[in-house]
Amino acid sequence: MSTSLLPTWLQQFYADWGPGIRVLLAIVAALIARAILQFMIRRIVKGVSKQVRKDGDESPLAQARLLQRTKTIGSVLGNLATWGLTFTVLSVALTEIGVSAGAIVAGAGILGAGLGFGAQSLIKDLISGLFIVFEDQYGVGDSVDLGQASGVVESVGLRVTTVRDIEGTIWFVRNGEILRVGNQSQGWSRVVIDVALDYKADVIFAQDVMRKTALETAKKNPKLVIDEPEVWGINVLNGDQVVVRLVQKTKPETKDQLARELRLNLKTAFDKNKVKLASGTTAIYLNQTNR
Repeated sequence: MSTSLLPTWLQQFYADWGPGIRVLLAIVAALIARAILQFMIRRIVKGVSKQVRKDGDESPLAQARLLQRTKTIGSVLGNLATWGLTFTVLSVALTEIGVSAGAIVAGAGILGAGLGFGAQSLIKDLISGLFIVFEDQYGVGDSVDLGQASGVVESVGLRVTTVRDIEGTIWFVRNGEILRVGNQSQGWSRVVIDVALDYKADVIFAQDVMRKTALETAKKNPKLVIDEPEVWGINVLNGDQVVVRLVQKTKPETKDQLARELRLNLKTAFDKNKVKLASGTTAIYLNQTNR
């Protein structure tokens, strides 16, 4: 900035206090920029939240999942903006007091390396948590198998995922320790029922009973099913039993409900049509010859 047109006293004042003034202006600019960015992030998160609540087709669990994911991403973006602006102001301040930009970068590199060696697990957890959130690997209400624990996801944080198993136990799983994720709740799920028939049972007739029962169950519960049921045929064959597999596509959140109802209807249909199931015991046939 040219100071030749300014009064002498103002030029002297700027020469004496110029670095401080520039640092102050940088701080003010950073605060203004942060306020604008935070306002934009909050507005986006609020808009998405309102849209989710208005959408009546989404289930409560799906809404909670999307809301949490949106808020988490908003929090991450807000923190990134804050730390980026803070680093910029610190760089300006250090430059004004005579510290070179190269020294700043070198110092930041040394500090980052020290933090990396000292907090590798924490950094690994945070980075893994970011990828889980941004890639939407799983969310609140999903039924998952994380290796260390399996159950329903209750919360997803940047460092820890909380899972409640079928016995009600809460598991806190560090995101950096999750090597694989089995998600049973994305898109669609499938009920798989294996029926062990007696070896001498009429398999063709039994399959027809299974197919009709599954179709009747699907007609009574159109909101639970996706597509028509399928009887895949004999899945296991040995000297004791014949195992026939029945499958039905369903919505993830209704899988267990449909499976229980389908098993009950199959049991009733088998009893009515006298379809004999395998006893679960091994039959031994002895050929005795009288001498």
